[in-house]
Amino acid sequence: MDPQQLFVDERLTGFCVYCGSTPDTVDHCPSKVLLDEPFPPDLAVVEACAKCNNSFSMDEQYLACLVESALCGTADPDLVSRQKIKRILADTPALEARLNDHKSLDESGNLLWGVDVERVRRVVLKLARGHIAYELSVPKLDEPDCVNFAPLVLMSDKQRAAFESPGDRVRELWPEIGSRAFIRAAKPLAGPQSDEWIIVQPGRYRYIVAQSGGDLVQMVLSEYLACQVVWH
Repeated sequence: MDPQQLFVDERLTGFCVYCGSTPDTVDHCPSKVLLDEPFPPDLAVVEACAKCNNSFSMDEQYLACLVESALCGTADPDLVSRQKIKRILADTPALEARLNDHKSLDESGNLLWGVDVERVRRVVLKLARGHIAYELSVPKLDEPDCVNFAPLVLMSDKQRAAFESPGDRVRELWPEIGSRAFIRAAKPLAGPQSDEWIIVQPGRYRYIVAQSGGDLVQMVLSEYLACQVVWH
């Protein structure tokens, strides 16, 4: 048995990882709108149906623009840093207006951004389902026990330490036999391990998938937004 070769149970493949229907396309995970060009080589793809693949696009654009606006302190396309977000905001004035209409100042003069929680939740859960299907070959079509997201800067030191180092919960367990996470765990001297962050693009996107009394996916977008999805 070659531990470097994927040999997952075929019964766990051949379905849209988001809804379970018959796949007729593939989807990048993470979505390209969350990354900068040039894109990383061999960007992960998962099986998806066209309906799901298309249905998340507007929400993903919203989240990418929200994060960039929060980092830059503005939704003005001339003032944000990322070229891709400049183009989206310039081509979608309704989105720029929506972001601007939902920002305000607190009593101390700090800029606050109103968040469409449901839209962000949909994208975070979509990403988590894609990552866990890709890494563990485990379908997660049921509702998770929790979906959390918050800016890293709002975490306490204790919360940040727990978020950044979930490794102790996963070191004693093996992932699904034949999955990508299994292969990583079987190669202790090369590549990211099953309890380490996988860096898709430095400073732009990283994630971790773990199993310990349940399934856990954590993601960080633009070193700003921390996300966590858990199935017990």
